[in-house]
Amino acid sequence: MDTSGPKIKVGSLNSLSGTMAISEVTVRDAIKLAVQEINAGGGVLGKQIELIGEDGASEPTVFAEKAEKLISSDCVAAVFGGWTSSSRKAMLPVFESANALLYYPVQYEGLESSKNIFYTGATTNQQIVPALDYLKEKGVKSLYLVGSDYVFPQTANRIIKAYAKENGIEIKGEDYTPLGSTDFSTIVNKVRSADADAVFNTLNGDSNVAFFREYKNVGLTPQQMPVVSVSIAEEEVGGIGVQNVAGQLTAWNYYETIDTPVNKAFVKAYKDFVKDPKKPTSDPMEAAYTSVYLWKNTVEKAKSFDVKAIQDNADGVSFEAPEGKVTIDGENHHITKTARIGEIRPDGLIYTIWESKGPIEPDPYLKSYPWAAGLSS
Repeated sequence: MDTSGPKIKVGSLNSLSGTMAISEVTVRDAIKLAVQEINAGGGVLGKQIELIGEDGASEPTVFAEKAEKLISSDCVAAVFGGWTSSSRKAMLPVFESANALLYYPVQYEGLESSKNIFYTGATTNQQIVPALDYLKEKGVKSLYLVGSDYVFPQTANRIIKAYAKENGIEIKGEDYTPLGSTDFSTIVNKVRSADADAVFNTLNGDSNVAFFREYKNVGLTPQQMPVVSVSIAEEEVGGIGVQNVAGQLTAWNYYETIDTPVNKAFVKAYKDFVKDPKKPTSDPMEAAYTSVYLWKNTVEKAKSFDVKAIQDNADGVSFEAPEGKVTIDGENHHITKTARIGEIRPDGLIYTIWESKGPIEPDPYLKSYPWAAGLSS
């Protein structure tokens, strides 16, 4: 890392091509917006930020290679990005062996922490567990699980099954399909005949388009069998077609419709930045935007860009984010988050229909839940 000049370099590493581009391009834009705002306000420790962008191309191996390049060749102070857990797990050894910093902005399956990663999306007790609590409250007694075939959905579903066993919820079926799959006729027919109270959806990327189109084609409705999704935000609704998902539910920590002055200013700034009033904001891009500010605030507290100084000073660093105030837990490198269940409406936006009483402390290993014992192994 080179801190000698008038500028400080940071990296953004997102899928700008491949199956995950539908989700990740907007994250890259949010990182750019945060950098632009910080530079306009005088930079970090008097230095302007120079952003170096790379395309992870929806391939974990490419993410690892590009991370190596950003750290070794470009000498960046930190990297912002990644989406799938496969991409994060591919990058993790690169950041640990180089003792560099990754700010990862997407909700994930938990059961992980690293001194070289700051996790600014939700961990399980801030998204999946509150979603299950909500469904249980609404009288749901059975679930069907549908996911993409990789780390996040499989681990998330292990957690869901442990919760279900403890809470008397029957799992009527569990199906996985490769990332990028577009044929859901068999799975949706199985879902329909299983007749569960709800579907828990951990599909990622553009597979959601095919899944929801098929779901509607066979006549399944949100009233009859609602789908709760944890990887569909406002950005994906347009790609899926709002007519295919209106009335369905999502579990996140942020929606464009949050009615606060901080969020309204953020939404306006983002739409102005991308020069498109119809381009929505969403949870992962808000977490990415927030992560750049958390890095800045930690650097300023540490009065240094040094990795160890940032690690030593991270605890308690907070930011008044569009989602509400967030604070870093210095021990596990996750942040406090408010859980929100949302409903997709015909205008393509998602509206909060339930939220937690306040920010939830991160518990990535679910230590505070007896039913989760043994999941970490």
